[in-house]
Amino acid sequence: MRAALVVITCTVVALAGCSGDSKPAAAPKDGSTAPVIAPGRPGEAARTLSPGEAATAVPSPTANAVDVTFMQDMIIHHRQALDMAILAPTRAKSEKLKGLAARIKDAQGPEIQYMTTWLQEQGQKVPEHHAAHDGMPGMATPEQLAALKAATGVEFDRLFLSLMIAHHQGAITMATKVIGDGSHQRISELAADIGVEQTAEIRRMQEMQAAL
Repeated sequence: MRAALVVITCTVVALAGCSGDSKPAAAPKDGSTAPVIAPGRPGEAARTLSPGEAATAVPSPTANAVDVTFMQDMIIHHRQALDMAILAPTRAKSEKLKGLAARIKDAQGPEIQYMTTWLQEQGQKVPEHHAAHDGMPGMATPEQLAALKAATGVEFDRLFLSLMIAHHQGAITMATKVIGDGSHQRISELAADIGVEQTAEIRRMQEMQAAL
């Protein structure tokens, strides 16, 4: 699992490094013959454009089906993470784990709101809180969630870390897919941010696991 995680981590970090610089190429002035350097989409190299190409090089703001599905599914995914995180203050033994759970809640709550607003602006359906998630990577089963709710102390810590690591790995898988197959720049940037954030949290959780 560690070897696979290293590959995923490197991929997402590399993609995220590109996201902040992915700005539209400036259109050339009339009559200009100078080439224009256009930064690529996340994960893509920059290209040298002719003045004519640069005039049409502005990334399309139009979302495709992959973008919409990612936003809908990630809302469901984040909601389950919040459902797990809110259990930690009264059930966890580790103060570090309680702090991590609070950070997860503080980060993913606003992301859910952002994704909800984006879907509404696009005229797309916002999923119900307990919408089906069959086949969604990293999601805990109802039985696993019930076991987590019943656990306390070190038992809770172990189960929480196991489930949340898998949950984060699933989110990274989803983020990597939309970065590769989506078409909306803002969604690619959000996915890259999620990937970097959750990769760092996976490392912290693995350190906590080792200390149990």
